[in-house]
Amino acid sequence: MRRSRRLRIGIDTGGTFTDVVALDEDGGGLVTTKTPSTPADPAEGFADGVAKVLALLGAEPPDVAALSHGTTVATNRLLEDRIDDLGFITTEGFASILEIARQSVPDGYGNSYFWVKPPRIVPAHRVRTVGGRLDHTGAELRPFDEASAVAAARWFRDAGILAIGVCFLHSYADPSHELAMRDVLAREHPDAVVSLSCEVLREYREYERSVTTLVDAAVKPAMNGYLARIAERVASRLLVMKSNGGVLSADEVARQPITTVLSGPAAGALGAAFVVSRSGHGSVVTLDGGGTSTDVAVVLDGEPTLTTEGSIGRHPVKIPMIDIVTVGAGGGSVAWRSPEGALKVGPRSAGADPGPLCYGRGGTEVTVTDAHAVLGRIPPHLLGGEVPLDVAAARAGLETLAGGLGLPVERAAAGILEISAWNQANAIRQITVKRGLDVRDYPLVAFGGSGPLLACRLLDVLGLPAAVIPENPGNLSAFGLLTVDVKNDHVRTRVVRDAELDPSLLDEVYADLESEAAQALAREGFPDGRRRFARSADLRYYGQAFEVRVPAPAGRPGEEFRAEVVRRFHDAHEALYGYCYRDDPRHPVEWVNLRVSGIGPIARPSLTERPPGDGDPTRAQTGTRTVYFDAWQEAAVYRREKLAPGDTIAGPAVIEEFGSTLPLHPGFTAELDGHGNLVVTR
Repeated sequence: MRRSRRLRIGIDTGGTFTDVVALDEDGGGLVTTKTPSTPADPAEGFADGVAKVLALLGAEPPDVAALSHGTTVATNRLLEDRIDDLGFITTEGFASILEIARQSVPDGYGNSYFWVKPPRIVPAHRVRTVGGRLDHTGAELRPFDEASAVAAARWFRDAGILAIGVCFLHSYADPSHELAMRDVLAREHPDAVVSLSCEVLREYREYERSVTTLVDAAVKPAMNGYLARIAERVASRLLVMKSNGGVLSADEVARQPITTVLSGPAAGALGAAFVVSRSGHGSVVTLDGGGTSTDVAVVLDGEPTLTTEGSIGRHPVKIPMIDIVTVGAGGGSVAWRSPEGALKVGPRSAGADPGPLCYGRGGTEVTVTDAHAVLGRIPPHLLGGEVPLDVAAARAGLETLAGGLGLPVERAAAGILEISAWNQANAIRQITVKRGLDVRDYPLVAFGGSGPLLACRLLDVLGLPAAVIPENPGNLSAFGLLTVDVKNDHVRTRVVRDAELDPSLLDEVYADLESEAAQALAREGFPDGRRRFARSADLRYYGQAFEVRVPAPAGRPGEEFRAEVVRRFHDAHEALYGYCYRDDPRHPVEWVNLRVSGIGPIARPSLTERPPGDGDPTRAQTGTRTVYFDAWQEAAVYRREKLAPGDTIAGPAVIEEFGSTLPLHPGFTAELDGHGNLVVTR
């Protein structure tokens, strides 16, 4: 009789590869693999990944207890601006809210003479208004006008517009008018996919709330179709990674797909935080290098930093998300010559199909991976031999590019890697220096298929103390999916000065938000004893335009609660901006948003410490290879899985494993720690 098993599988769909990690909860450990992504239908690559890892384990679909998935479907749709046939319904008199937008101009006001406002997410002719008006407290000034609502619904029905966002003025204070509009749409235009701002983002700032709601409506058909295609292929419970660092069931995500816009990158940051925290690194910079892009984030005291001021492409998205900066600097980024004759790298990518020249799939443009291959920094085959590389084809392409630049092939290839490293370094500066953090205080955690390739150069460029390369770095995002809890966020705007705040208001709103969070966790299958609630609040000094988010303590909100949150706000403001107005009555504090995150904890993988080896890394050496580090030189080649804790390797060397490679430059050393991480230092 066949033994039943409990498997949890994490699947991260990237632009080039789909990464898979399976955890056997009955003590069978972790198994990792990769399969090529299928851009035409990502669900196909997803199903291929599940089948491949089950075959490696000798398991069957009934053994899978849960699938956790990080997806880029919503992200790519927004980045590529594939937004079609979207409609917008708003309050009468506010039809131009999207056209007016905000007065900010990219690159400062010196650019205002030349900047052309980009197209709105919904053009003016697809905006319809409905009568009725609330004030900022939610009091009704004019009743909901059902006749104009019916006219708007019929107009969209007759125009064949199926995705509609609804955002009425001050609906964060009272959602009744928006709920009435949904009833009208359900009756008059039943085929429509509708997003309401009171459900997507119940906080003030009409423009950002409108755009966030419209982005949700725009990605809902594609995301729901994708989740449905996965459901056809796999029968297991599907959890989807959210931008806020939690997962939710596919059914819940289908109601608010906007919560997945940074799904894949968020999993990588969380996986890195989980792995390195076990090794004593509480605060780090994470760098997730993929085939198409590189994502960087900051982890402080074991937790990735969050923001509600994010954007995807040109669209502001105010949902809570891990603070991530993305640049088009992946292994598949294309190297090209500008009209002025300069060498450029990215942001365009060769993707998975056809991919780099060295993949031999008909690629025609030189990429970062081709440069690594020509310089000998990666092996002549990837994924343990599954992807043989055509180094001759890469060299031929580089010769053509180098000839146009008047450079030797090696100089051109090294130049491509140098530009890519500086692109990544600039992204790291954005997430650290621009946030008031000294980048030299934080080790770099480099992972993803291409993440470790430039780690040594980044230590030089940025002055970082060390680089940590986790075990199986190419699959760390997929592993991260197995380390995160179920999490949902709820927010309510209540703008009131601290001196006028009645603690009973805090008690009422937090109780309401925790009730909403509890209902959502109940739908996810978490009983009373397994629910956790994390409170926070957005505060500012009166007259400021933006808030600072701070954690709020547990317990009944009273005078002590209020004073503690205000104290935390002063501390956070001083840490962020270098000053605060503590005990200065001329600058009163104002409460703006109250927030609750509902958390359903899951069992995390255990990371056991390994015993040290004999200190002789030659057992892992497989030979030598000629590699270009400023000049051609012989470099020892090692298999990472044969290294033991305490082994130290000095550059020049190349450390290879299934999903990634670490080229160790001259002057650098790499030591394997007790948890299997390679720690690179000068």
